[in-house]
Amino acid sequence: MKNIKLVVAGLLMFGAQQVSAQQETQYSQYMFNGIYINPAYAGYKEQLNLHSFYRSQWTGITGAPKSMSLAVDAIANNGNVGLALQVASDQIGAQSTLSAYANYAYRLRVNTDETARLSLGLGIGIVQLGIDGSKLNTNDAEQEQPTGMQSKIVPDARAGVYYADDRFYAGFSVDNLIAQATKVKSGSFTLQTKPHYYLTAGMLIPLSNDVQLKPSFLLKDDRGGPTSLDINAFVLLAEKLWLGGSYRTGVKLYDKSYLQNGLSKRNAVVGAMEVFPVNNLRIGYAYDLSVGALRGYSGSTHEISIGYYFKNKSTRMLTPRYF
Repeated sequence: MKNIKLVVAGLLMFGAQQVSAQQETQYSQYMFNGIYINPAYAGYKEQLNLHSFYRSQWTGITGAPKSMSLAVDAIANNGNVGLALQVASDQIGAQSTLSAYANYAYRLRVNTDETARLSLGLGIGIVQLGIDGSKLNTNDAEQEQPTGMQSKIVPDARAGVYYADDRFYAGFSVDNLIAQATKVKSGSFTLQTKPHYYLTAGMLIPLSNDVQLKPSFLLKDDRGGPTSLDINAFVLLAEKLWLGGSYRTGVKLYDKSYLQNGLSKRNAVVGAMEVFPVNNLRIGYAYDLSVGALRGYSGSTHEISIGYYFKNKSTRMLTPRYF
């Protein structure tokens, strides 16, 4: 067990060696705040909304991913514009990413009672890509191996489209539109981002006065690694408690002959809950269990989220807890 963990840790540490793609953070509670994957989500809650995530993945393994983020969004121009600010930090082995985006969404009215909106979003920001040579603990150091922190700040952009009414939502987005053209290089070590594409949809199905079912999915692809599919199902009880889970797996949408043969498609199962102690406060927790190649060796993955709505009596909140 110990030897296998050391091997996994070594793979994480050397993720920056030669040419490597810096991957986007995988959150398990993204379905409760879409701003993390789509700038067009800005303003959806129609209130000043503050939300944060902290995720510790594969606990017990040296160099395992740790991520945190903070986002705030609100509406302007009588609800026709959504604005959001998002900052995030991600650390995996010797690689690190720190980013900040200002997001703008133009929200088109689709029906007369304004329960449906089609939003077009754009995010502009900066990303700091880094490699910390002090965390590359090797027996035989390479001649050009970095000895300290090497980093570079680059501009970036993201874009998306998002539709939502009181029972259904769907969105498509892409990030790393500019940062993909920049490399951080130190000797033989190189970091470079790849654009990630997200397609998501879900709906709300009333089962009774106090029980509502929310199935959804997320398809994620970076045209470099395996395509990832999340299948999610949650129930809302008395508008006070979300309970549910997800199954994350790899799928083949098109030919990726450059990938290693025999890669496991199974990845993880997720159990999650969100509770509302008061109407404008929500607290969430998710637990990921690996069921792929790291099963039994990867340790636990924990994710905590906190959201708070600053109520404004002059505006109404459009299905605030559903999507």
